[in-house]
Amino acid sequence: MLNLRRPLVVFDLETTGVSVTHDRIVEICLLKVFPDMREEIRTYRINPGIPIPAGATAVHGISNADVADKPSFKEMAKELYTYLQDCDFGGFNSNKFDFPMLVEEFFRAGIEFDVRSCKFIDAQRIYHMKEPRTLSAAYKFYCSRDLENAHSAEADTVATWEIIRAQMQKYTDLPEDIDGLHKLTGQDLLADLAGRLVFNDKGDVIFNFGKHKGRTVKDVLLNEPGYYNWMMEGDFPQQTKNVMSRIRLSLKSN
Repeated sequence: MLNLRRPLVVFDLETTGVSVTHDRIVEICLLKVFPDMREEIRTYRINPGIPIPAGATAVHGISNADVADKPSFKEMAKELYTYLQDCDFGGFNSNKFDFPMLVEEFFRAGIEFDVRSCKFIDAQRIYHMKEPRTLSAAYKFYCSRDLENAHSAEADTVATWEIIRAQMQKYTDLPEDIDGLHKLTGQDLLADLAGRLVFNDKGDVIFNFGKHKGRTVKDVLLNEPGYYNWMMEGDFPQQTKNVMSRIRLSLKSN
């Protein structure tokens, strides 16, 4: 049984592509599960403001015409931000793509979505730890049913929540709280959502990519301050840049 201390929002996105910085959301489904296990679901189509490639439409079935009269993310941002406040989050492969994409859209709308108090559970990570496969296979394995309308945000979201519940019943060694699942899937090791910055065993933020991989961010900023400018001008998610900026600001205040 999964114990919730605050609402858990299980969600899924359909997008124009797979780049967090360049692509946009075209559909989002939010399934809000309250501590008493009451469920509330909302699904929105969104005008991305850029053309939806034919390849993306072939996957999720959403065309430019389908979203032509829909609001932009910026127009919906305040409503969504309010709805998602004081929540934890769950999804399928959400830690690597869906949540970073969602946070980036908020940044583009002028809203900083502070993730530091959020916990995340990723059904795919639990699944891969136990039974490595895909969402449709996971649904078949855990729920004994074929997934209808795969790559529809609502169908995928509902299926993901059913998988999480089935995983909690099947694996009795899993933690029964969000904090435990958050740590189990390694999310607490990430200093940014994209995984470019991680915590070492001393709790310091270190680079997880490039020529400075393994070095602390503070050390690099002190000895090679130009690296900060390179990252600010580079193709990194805004949330990653914000983490860098907070660390840089802490150095100036010391």
